Amino acid sequence: MADMIVLPPRKPHDPAMDQIIKLAIMAVGGQGGGVLTNWIEDCARMNGYAVQATSVAGVAQRTGATIYYIEMAPATDRQPVFSLMPAAGDVDILVAAEMMEAGRAIMRGFVTPDRTTLIASTHRALAVSEKTVPGDGIANSEEVLAAAEIAAQRLIAFDMEKIAVESGTVISASLLGALAGSGELPFARDSFEKAIRASGRGVEPSLKAFSRAFEAAQAGRKELPARSETRRPAGAGTGRPVGPKNLLDQWDALVRRVAALPAPASDMAMRGLKAVVDFQDVAYGAEYLEKLEEIAARDRADREFVLTVEAAKYLAKAMAYDDVIRVADLKTRASRFERVRREIRPAKDTRMMLTEFMHPRAEELVGLLPARIGKRIQASSRSMRLIDRLFNRGRRLRTDRLLPFLQLHLLGGLRRWRRGTLRHATEMEHVRSWLDAALSHLDGRVLPPDSGYDIAVEIVRNRRLIKGYSDTHARGLSKYDRVMQAVELVAGRPDAASWLRRLREAALLDEEGKALDGALQTVKSFAGNN
Repeated sequence: MADMIVLPPRKPHDPAMDQIIKLAIMAVGGQGGGVLTNWIEDCARMNGYAVQATSVAGVAQRTGATIYYIEMAPATDRQPVFSLMPAAGDVDILVAAEMMEAGRAIMRGFVTPDRTTLIASTHRALAVSEKTVPGDGIANSEEVLAAAEIAAQRLIAFDMEKIAVESGTVISASLLGALAGSGELPFARDSFEKAIRASGRGVEPSLKAFSRAFEAAQAGRKELPARSETRRPAGAGTGRPVGPKNLLDQWDALVRRVAALPAPASDMAMRGLKAVVDFQDVAYGAEYLEKLEEIAARDRADREFVLTVEAAKYLAKAMAYDDVIRVADLKTRASRFERVRREIRPAKDTRMMLTEFMHPRAEELVGLLPARIGKRIQASSRSMRLIDRLFNRGRRLRTDRLLPFLQLHLLGGLRRWRRGTLRHATEMEHVRSWLDAALSHLDGRVLPPDSGYDIAVEIVRNRRLIKGYSDTHARGLSKYDRVMQAVELVAGRPDAASWLRRLREAALLDEEGKALDGALQTVKSFAGNN
């Protein structure tokens, strides 16, 4: 006879469990997740609730945000037993301080359609995984929002970071306002405001952000995530530049030349001109327009001057390359210090310390030398090894101190000698060969004119692969060379331009170039070059 299994008697349902409110907050460093948790705790206790808060730290956005978890219930003569961490399918309110954190909460099962109210800011703080992709690795926020509409019982989503910045505070105040405005907690508005006042720091800006977010949540506001704005090149403002009259006259002459370019290309050419002049000087801007005018003269109106538009963009990027001089110049500009201060928002009368990490290789240092001397040293492997051994190590420079700042400022001032350096000579030779390779396909001797034109456009776009300086530049240049070598393999095919585009997209998928290796093998297989 089989053994009988006797189950323990079922425990009676505890009605107090129905009163426990379970709230999780997902926030990264600098967003005030701890402050927000304290405000909610204080508010709950003011209203006679027993409350417990815990946190599980993430590593910035490498492994996710810090998860702050709060459980609360009306205080009685019985001590409630609270959980230390949220469980999948058992969260009443999920507050996400950024759109991708809302997505991560959904993936972890914290957001469910039977019970969870999701309160999320639709702004983006890019994760490390998004930043490290060589191409555009930014995840689609609209897909996350669509998933949130399905996964949550109720969704409140709008740009709470914008409200916080405009109010002069951090997003924790906006998140509290949205939480209060949602009505999901059984507390009056003045309880939340008292909690803010009791904290004693940044009270007025926090109350302002709280009020705006409260009203938006009460209105049931839901916004699509704002699309990332295209970054304008340095110096691409709309105002007229300021300077000596002779330089302004030269600038005005360049502006008239831009206006004479084909209309579809004029806006991009103006942006490119500003970036190139900001990089070097007005004379360098004239060189940029000379090259662009040569391309425009061979371009086609029936193709809407696409080649000129793309060349205006990528030629400016090629001519305003990143070298040690450029990096030092950008790091010591007043506008950069203002931007850092605006992003960090240090407390009043607080000294801001800023540390720059510099790691020059032998190639960067030799590139600063006059071209003739630099070539001679570069040709000697022994000399390059010696320079690398002496200088190739990380350095930290505190640019909030005078001496390190002056070192970088003087290095940035070497721009007036840049044209004579080895690095400049190398870059200009590369620009010449790149443009020659693109324009060589416009005569239609190998392929029909349309196919040749498409290849020329794709070759111009391939310059996107080259960016940054030091190791980043070397990896990008290696990928560019490998994609350009495939031009000969596909040049006789009617779908050659399509294959060049696929190879470039593969090169942008990962830093190591594994996807590009696979795509090149495919091209070689049908080109008979295994």
